[in-house]
Amino acid sequence: MPTIMITGANRGIGLELVRQYAADGWNVLACCRSPENAHDLNKLAAASAGKVTVYLLDVTNAAQRMALAAQLKGQPIDILFNSAGVSGSWSTQGFGQCQADEWLDVLNINVITPMLMMQDFAANVALSERKIIANMSSKMGSITDNTSGGSYVYRSSKAALNMVNKSAAHDLARKGISVVLLHPGWVRTDMGGPNGELSVEESVTALKRNLATVTLADSGRLIDIDGSTIAW
Repeated sequence: MPTIMITGANRGIGLELVRQYAADGWNVLACCRSPENAHDLNKLAAASAGKVTVYLLDVTNAAQRMALAAQLKGQPIDILFNSAGVSGSWSTQGFGQCQADEWLDVLNINVITPMLMMQDFAANVALSERKIIANMSSKMGSITDNTSGGSYVYRSSKAALNMVNKSAAHDLARKGISVVLLHPGWVRTDMGGPNGELSVEESVTALKRNLATVTLADSGRLIDIDGSTIAW
């Protein structure tokens, strides 16, 4: 069966990705910062008949990334799904409110660590049959779609991720790896808030549908929840 590696797998969209891919029979490498506190994830793993394996991984921790890469050396990974991300505080993202420390923290988690994950695990993806890297972006990172301003911290982090993804799409094409950006929709999660348009189940069902048809021709795209391309 194919294998997917998911970061931020302990809650929200990441947890639902684990649930749905395991239900489909995939081998799931579920990564999170504190496995001992990931109660819902551990329950999924215990009931998965060995399909879900939980790994300690703080994506910002270089030593943990290197250790996991060494542990998984030679393991084919069909989809590397960089789901871990943060928004920063929405109350400090308006003009005149932004602070450097929080901004740098969001950029580190949303931009730099997905790139480092790609570097550390691209060899595993290249060994697989499907050869897909999916980076969780957002329509809020689209410069074309920005008609309202504000949200400087989060918007800029996703716009930067989009450029990182585009470069990686070119660089990894020679290995046959497709590198795509996914917009999950406005989802009712801790980040999206209670007024989101989609449940996590609906979002992940659509994300899976979009990933199921990804080819090298899609590499570099920012894919909307309905499968269309978002101009970025």
